[in-house]
Amino acid sequence: MTSSVPRLVIAAPASGSGKTTVATGLMAALTARGLAVSPHKVGPDYIDPGYHTLATGRPGRNLDAYLCGPELVAPLFLHGAAGCDLAVVEGVMGLYDGAAGEGELASTAQVAKVLGAPVVLVVDAASQSRSVAALVHGFVSWDPGVRIGGVILNKVGSDRHEALLREALDSVGLPVLGVLRRAAAVSVPSRHLGLVPVAERRGDAVGAVAAMAGMVSEGCDLDALVALARSAGALPGGSVPWTPGPSPALPGARPRVAVAGGAAFSFSYAEHTELLAAAGAEVVPFDPLRDEGLPEDTAGLVIGGGFPEVYAAELSANATLRASVAELAARGAPVAAECAGLLYLCRELDGRPMCGVLDAAARMSERLTLGYRDAVAVSDSALAAAGTRLRGHEFHRTVVEPGAGAAPAWGVRAPRRRVEGFVQRGVHASYLHTHWAAEPGVARRFVERCRTS
Repeated sequence: MTSSVPRLVIAAPASGSGKTTVATGLMAALTARGLAVSPHKVGPDYIDPGYHTLATGRPGRNLDAYLCGPELVAPLFLHGAAGCDLAVVEGVMGLYDGAAGEGELASTAQVAKVLGAPVVLVVDAASQSRSVAALVHGFVSWDPGVRIGGVILNKVGSDRHEALLREALDSVGLPVLGVLRRAAAVSVPSRHLGLVPVAERRGDAVGAVAAMAGMVSEGCDLDALVALARSAGALPGGSVPWTPGPSPALPGARPRVAVAGGAAFSFSYAEHTELLAAAGAEVVPFDPLRDEGLPEDTAGLVIGGGFPEVYAAELSANATLRASVAELAARGAPVAAECAGLLYLCRELDGRPMCGVLDAAARMSERLTLGYRDAVAVSDSALAAAGTRLRGHEFHRTVVEPGAGAAPAWGVRAPRRRVEGFVQRGVHASYLHTHWAAEPGVARRFVERCRTS
């Protein structure tokens, strides 16, 4: 049964312990064994799922209990895992870290409990020996509802170091499922917002994922990990898979919705295009770095997140596409832009001309803006009626001035009360990343506006 898909959560005591290396390497190693592996990531992060997709050949999917609510975690997991032999879920931050001030909400521990999934704890063992037992014991005993099924020791320095660690962990009674030595070959370059996305370094990323797979295959007991995943049983609560449709039949032809992609706009949730298609749209991807115009007969435009600041010169040089976007917006066609999309619609980005749809200027900043947000739609738009409540996430090191238009997109309560974003004619542009599965009416409303605009 789909609800009994074998599954593991790869977690750690803290960020930087090696979760991504282990999770991605395990996905790739099991895929190489002929298993259909479903890749998942706890939290809102877009970048790690790109590496997961490369490792498995399947869309990397996020499980975020803050953006979507705990009640959607299991259904979204089952939707992604349909037809798979096994699922691997990479955690976020430390095992018990979640949304600030919200207890366990959006933590890896909460997702593991919702899924009834055993946890493998990845421990950075550098510079410690016997203390590893105290660390692991604390994590095992902190929440009896979290089942930690084994440990993978990372950054082990030598055979002697490994022997000391194993001896210490004997007292905890938890199996050591893998030991990984320090290895530069699996390092992935980072930038101001984390790892460099796969779309920007595909050749190197393939090599990095292969190195991760080799490291995990050599250092971990894959059979024991698969056996632990198969011990999970059925998901608690009789969950059924989430589905993007079918939506109510709408009259008329399928409107064509262009969705930006490529290296500059590589951040998106797989469910968004599925929801657009289920709502009746023909979804057509395009790359603003390469394509000189929008797809023919574009009725609506979606521009998600990414790193346009890295490609500002190239985006600015593509003047014909910028003009096409501006013309589409001037016609009143629906345009949904999140974060990177917001920057692209501005008059300029770091002094370089952009699409000029919004009378605003964007620039890089030294300050990182990061965190979950509770938001309410301030103005009626192609995405949401005024008063619609959604949860979102901000993650950027840029500033847009002014930060809101005459008709703002969202009212945000924390960390301070403010209005944010722009609604003008068919355009909805904002820094806020949202997950449309939490409110499928967003996609249906957008597609209906594409039909009638």
